[in-house]
Amino acid sequence: MIRPLSLFLALGLAGCAAVPGGPGGGAALEPGVFAPTTKGPEGALPGTCWGRTVRPAVIETVRERIEVAPAQVNPDGTLAALPRYRTEERQRIVTPRQDNWFLTPCAEVRGPDFVASLQRALQARGYYGGAITGQMDGPTRAAIQGFQRAGGFPDSGVLSLAAAQQLGLVEAAL
Repeated sequence: MIRPLSLFLALGLAGCAAVPGGPGGGAALEPGVFAPTTKGPEGALPGTCWGRTVRPAVIETVRERIEVAPAQVNPDGTLAALPRYRTEERQRIVTPRQDNWFLTPCAEVRGPDFVASLQRALQARGYYGGAITGQMDGPTRAAIQGFQRAGGFPDSGVLSLAAAQQLGLVEAAL
């Protein structure tokens, strides 16, 4: 027996459409977080939709004093001139930038009814306190991020497919 939700999910995953706008085809939601897109990581299966978070590189600035001229000493041992230094500044990457890709429900699945179900599921678990509007707004994304962070899913306001499965919104993750 094919359940309507699984058929809806299968059809939704088969026809994902990219969201125009930000890097990687996704519209920027907040710094480092991008809307779901069909342009996933290299080697992604066709027809799958992806979310991404970006952890920026950590860069350290190092300042170093370098002696340009040594101290001048008189024959009697007194100091004629102090040494001269210049300061060199350079940057080094402590931690490189990291793109974190994760599967997400496709646009066809994420309609107002899906978002309303998502809001109810998050509300039942204490993550969402707003009205059930069916709109993917800031409070909904914040609730998604809180749920995903607490559950070990991607730390993002974009719903991962695994988190959607955990919430009972989809039957199976790919």
